[in-house]
Amino acid sequence: MAESIAMLPWSISSSAHLDHHHRMLPRALCSSQKLYRFSEACMDGGLSRNCVVAKYSSTQSSLLFAKQSRQKCLTPLKAVVASETQASSVTPLIGNDKIGVLLLNLGGPETLDDVQPFLFNLFADPDIIRLPRLFRFLQKPLAQFISVFRASKSKEGYAAIGGGSPLRRITDAQAEELRKSLWSKNVPAKVYVGMRYWHPFTEEAIEQIKRDGITKLVVLPLYPQFSISTSGSSLRLLEGIFREDEYLVNMQHTVIPSWYQREGYIKAMADLIEKELKNFDSPDKVVIFFSAHGVPLAYVEEAGDPYKAEMEECVDLIIEELDKRKITNAYTLAYQSRVGPVEWLKPYTDETIIELGKKGVKNLLAVPISFVSEHIETLEEIDVEYKELALKSGIANWGRVPALGCEPTFISDLADAVIESLPYVGAMAVSNIEARQSLVPLGSVEELLTAYDSQRRELPPPVTVWEWGWTKSAETWNGRAAMLAVLVLLVLEVTTGEGFLHQWGIFPQFR
Repeated sequence: MAESIAMLPWSISSSAHLDHHHRMLPRALCSSQKLYRFSEACMDGGLSRNCVVAKYSSTQSSLLFAKQSRQKCLTPLKAVVASETQASSVTPLIGNDKIGVLLLNLGGPETLDDVQPFLFNLFADPDIIRLPRLFRFLQKPLAQFISVFRASKSKEGYAAIGGGSPLRRITDAQAEELRKSLWSKNVPAKVYVGMRYWHPFTEEAIEQIKRDGITKLVVLPLYPQFSISTSGSSLRLLEGIFREDEYLVNMQHTVIPSWYQREGYIKAMADLIEKELKNFDSPDKVVIFFSAHGVPLAYVEEAGDPYKAEMEECVDLIIEELDKRKITNAYTLAYQSRVGPVEWLKPYTDETIIELGKKGVKNLLAVPISFVSEHIETLEEIDVEYKELALKSGIANWGRVPALGCEPTFISDLADAVIESLPYVGAMAVSNIEARQSLVPLGSVEELLTAYDSQRRELPPPVTVWEWGWTKSAETWNGRAAMLAVLVLLVLEVTTGEGFLHQWGIFPQFR
């Protein structure tokens, strides 16, 4: 999926062996879990809440289920603001300042002709494809090759959802509704949209912010949970832009890094789930299936990405809200959209759907938990691919919760988050151009990036140690060398339009 690949960094390595007999679902964040074997009582969609969450075990190959403890605990990366709007007037916080809100998102091709250049922008990002330092000069040629290679397949997906991504249209609508909500709350702010890999680019939004003379800026990534591959990538870009511009260095600003734990967001998600459950003949027998975008396992285990922990707590908070409404359905969490040879967060959505079908689940409600806008991963990957897989796997009744979009409770809560952040804007503002390393005063880019990478080192590859001899590591590095050689040849084929693949008619002419 084209838009999904922003969270899909590639590694030049041989394929990792995935253990298809084990499934890992969320670990408890604080206390230990009580495990249950999947019993006959859980068949035919009649799962109890205690039969829901599978847990990966290195010593057992069976599918185990547990009820997660939803005890409150410390979040790895909290938003910089509280979850309730301040009661005090915001007028003193504004004064003569011009308030701006910058919404950050991935972006997506709006037409089929946009697909290939969009993919090029995506893969040209060194945060997405991490080449060894010696081969950095191949970044753009490799991005060109991959974008051309994947374009036809990606175009099929976009053609299936209307010929392009609706992400920009939806994000623009969210920005307008957020602006209206802020004005209704006595905060006359302007709201801007900055996309990472397509129009309107973040750079374009920043130029408009400067033209409008914004003096206080709140940066709000439209990703509920923080990940180094989404929010992190956008903030890295902002860091570079801010450091090179005197106006931006002196502008007061702050970042709301994640907001999955906010009361309004949780209630909005629970509202959508409750509404969709009513479409089933037996709502209490429906398994709530949270499907989140995946990230490489190394991001979490080695680079310290808080995404997994935040995602698990987010699900816990939504389940708590459903409990208050006497909705006690079975539920589970899995990760979708993996690509490339490295291991990703488990369990995988497709494999979990198959397992649930084998265990007799008949009613499934998919919840795209990490998405606030409809795009190719919800409209094609979930609505088409996963639905088809579920029906083939024996799941008779399939439903899907829509993305939040412009849901009023959600938009109003985002406005509250912006208002609550205003007292902190410029609290530690930079006073001179030489102090550029302090990019954002509170919840700064530097602070957020340090949360997962204090030395600003590159994300770890699956194999980090060279071992001589006939070893797994040696085989991996040999495979990398061979793969790199093949990639170089293919890049030359694409960029020059000449070579034996063209001569034999295997590779199409691009000139």
